[in-house]
Amino acid sequence: MSPRIPRSQPTAPGAADELYHEVADAPIISPHGHVDAALLADDAPFGDPTELFITRDHYVTRLLHAFGIPLDELGLDPVRPVDPRHPWRLLADNWHRFAGTASASWLTHELRTIFDIDDELSADNADRLYDRIDALLRRPELRPRALFDRFRIDVLATTDDPLDDLSAHARLAADPEFTGRVLPTFRPDAYTDPDAPGFGERIGRLLDATQSAGTFAGYLRALQERRAYFISHGAVSADHGVYEPFTTDLDPVAAERLFQAVLAGTADAAQARLFRGHMLFQMARMSVADGLVMTVHPGVRRNHHSGTFRAYGPDTGHDIPVRTEFTENLRPLLQEFGTAPGFHLVLFAVDETVYSREVAPLAGFYPSVYIGAPWWFLDAPDAIGRWRAAVTETAGFYRSSGFIDDTRAFLSIPARHDTARRADAVFLGRLVDEGRVRMDTARRIARDLVDAIPREVFKL
Repeated sequence: MSPRIPRSQPTAPGAADELYHEVADAPIISPHGHVDAALLADDAPFGDPTELFITRDHYVTRLLHAFGIPLDELGLDPVRPVDPRHPWRLLADNWHRFAGTASASWLTHELRTIFDIDDELSADNADRLYDRIDALLRRPELRPRALFDRFRIDVLATTDDPLDDLSAHARLAADPEFTGRVLPTFRPDAYTDPDAPGFGERIGRLLDATQSAGTFAGYLRALQERRAYFISHGAVSADHGVYEPFTTDLDPVAAERLFQAVLAGTADAAQARLFRGHMLFQMARMSVADGLVMTVHPGVRRNHHSGTFRAYGPDTGHDIPVRTEFTENLRPLLQEFGTAPGFHLVLFAVDETVYSREVAPLAGFYPSVYIGAPWWFLDAPDAIGRWRAAVTETAGFYRSSGFIDDTRAFLSIPARHDTARRADAVFLGRLVDEGRVRMDTARRIARDLVDAIPREVFKL
């Protein structure tokens, strides 16, 4: 039998519950997500329950598809519209199949806290609940800006194309009636990956927009100019969604030759990988220079099913995680920039095996490296607990990023942050109960996880 852990203080009754209530109503800081700024700039009413809860949420559509429901029946085919009640009824018919999933928790939270619905969704009440939600969506208190205030969102970051004019952000910043803080995020993947659809055409538009020369140096200057434009509109970070976090540094002659090959479409797979690796290195160099926090989201095979991608496009539920390696892939980048003053590199993963083996040890040495919150397939209660257990003993709480909701589903933001706050309270409460952390320290950590830590990591 393993020895009992000695207690440095008496067990705190209900420590987890007390810690949760310490932060339950704290304002939300969301430094990485995919809500469109135009949603708040336009402040138009939401469409209907299906659009709100199903069509735009690939967490929901992917699982319904796994149950044998074609995606066009869920409203994903733009040329074949469906009665919006039909996908809603399909969700209701299959609601019991979502039990235990993060989606079920979030949707239940949304229905209860926003629409005052405690009923379990079912075939019997599907139409009644649809009508109730549809009617409530017409009310002014359920418009996007009213909900932004009701959700107590302090900071909301969007994710934007480098050539976006950021007009929606400008409208929000100039509107005296909107007092929230909505920040753009520079997302250059489609301009740094030769395998991205329309890569050559995008580079042409980038060079034209910035009046840059068609050389590698001109291309880098064009990206730097667009980063500066984002910074002038409030951006604090640049996000990089890569298949692998491979990095390499090329000399200028080799980089120019490779740039011309990828631009002409003559680069082979090895050359395309080399270009991506060099560009991730260059993105780090730019972050050191201009101060944008660099977030890296690797390890996902995008559009795993080609037929679904051709029919319905990206972000329709068929992205699948892959094994990821950080230690060797990032070494060239960290050799050069890992100790650079002011550089912040936030590493996310959907491969749980790397948390304790690679990410936490990297964050436990390099002052630039922070551990990204559980992401995508891992942003659920049990996975958050596993993540905390994997990284905390090596790197503690203060080398992590704070929670990142990473969502397109605006109404799910409070539910996702609440899930993380409850999971962290449970983890901290266990440390208190085991005598490993004092209650006053745990209270401070709980507060810092939702405020001071994300503010520091994302330079807010």
